[in-house]
Amino acid sequence: MKQLLPGILAMAAIVVASNILVQFLAGPWLTWGAFTYPFAFLVTDLTNRLQGPAAARRVVLVGFGVGVICSLIGSQIMGEFGPLVSLRVAIGSGVAFLAAQLTDVAIFNRLRAGAWWKAPLVSTLISSSLDTAIFFTIAFSAALSVLEPANDVSWAGEMLPLLGLGPVVPLWVSLALADWLVKLLIALAALIPFRIIVAKLTARVA
Repeated sequence: MKQLLPGILAMAAIVVASNILVQFLAGPWLTWGAFTYPFAFLVTDLTNRLQGPAAARRVVLVGFGVGVICSLIGSQIMGEFGPLVSLRVAIGSGVAFLAAQLTDVAIFNRLRAGAWWKAPLVSTLISSSLDTAIFFTIAFSAALSVLEPANDVSWAGEMLPLLGLGPVVPLWVSLALADWLVKLLIALAALIPFRIIVAKLTARVA
């Protein structure tokens, strides 16, 4: 358990920070939480590389538990338009996190014998895409309004140009695309700390 502590603390910190920062806008399409949450995949991949998939799954489950606690707290805090965390957002966040992170662990493990960059890059690109698709669909798609009929998310269905310049789509699609693009950029940038941390810790053990 002691070996897992750095990963657990890092994952918990990222989840808590993301749940707080998601309340603050960083432009018309993003919140500040979009810039912190993708680092959860870095923590998962580092744990997987250094301690194996079983350890990575434990860290993921801790992150999921922390996320559930954050959602429960947020659901009790009233904002201008109701609870800070609605039922749909809570379900979308939890399902997306668990599905994406466990997918990341599985893909990373399948590719771990290849080039050093392949496992973290491919696993993060696929799992973060899954994360975005699941969360925004559950939280904001009109097709799933049955999950929380009392929650009016009609604002997310407003038809607007994609990211302000493309074809006309529901607003939530632009939000999802912006979030996904940030995840892709951070996945590429995270290869640098991944390489450095793995090299240093591996050398220390050797």
